[in-house]
Amino acid sequence: MASRNASSASSIKSTTRTSLNSSTTKATSAKPNNAKATPVRDLKPSAKINPKTIDPFDKKKGKSTFAKVYQNGGIPCRLMHGSVKHKLQWTTPPELLGFDPLLVTFAEGLKETVHPYSFVAHEGFIQLLAVEDAEAKTLPLLSQLIAPFKAALISDDDKCFERTLEALVQLSNVVGPSFNVHLKNVLPQISRKLMKKNYKEHVIGALQKIECNGGSEATSIIKSRVPTYSSVL
Repeated sequence: MASRNASSASSIKSTTRTSLNSSTTKATSAKPNNAKATPVRDLKPSAKINPKTIDPFDKKKGKSTFAKVYQNGGIPCRLMHGSVKHKLQWTTPPELLGFDPLLVTFAEGLKETVHPYSFVAHEGFIQLLAVEDAEAKTLPLLSQLIAPFKAALISDDDKCFERTLEALVQLSNVVGPSFNVHLKNVLPQISRKLMKKNYKEHVIGALQKIECNGGSEATSIIKSRVPTYSSVL
């Protein structure tokens, strides 16, 4: 009797072991071989609270020419975040800087729509042109600035167009009538915004300032492209 009971118990254990092994095999085969779960204990608290965002300074991503120059330290200023508004901090005072090729680089950055590149390019261009000898430094580069301005003026981003138009007026303020020879090249991009009601006043105001800087020659050039334009001279 004792032998029969021992044999029965041994049989039950063998059956139970076989069943457990079978269940483990099925569970293992059901799990994909390439599945790699990150243990909860390895997750940082910040990873649970803050979702990942795209890093605008990630060098693995494709970047514009201006963004790459900025990342590589080729722009002698950096964005300073203020409580009310942002400003630029220059590593070298603008009046001590050469404009070639820095001014052209800033102009190429005017088409930027991503912060901080858009802010740095616009403010850098404006502040360079504000130095005392800006005219002498800008005139030799004037022809190189037109293509970047055309590229920025055709942007579908409204803020980009506004910033570029402001920079263009500043350029006209600095070089005066010397800009007339290039005016016809940017007028098509400017005049197309006249069709939008919210831009008409802004564009006309810019053209009037350019006309005042360029004189009667500028008037003729503007009216050839915008026949309805009313001269202020």
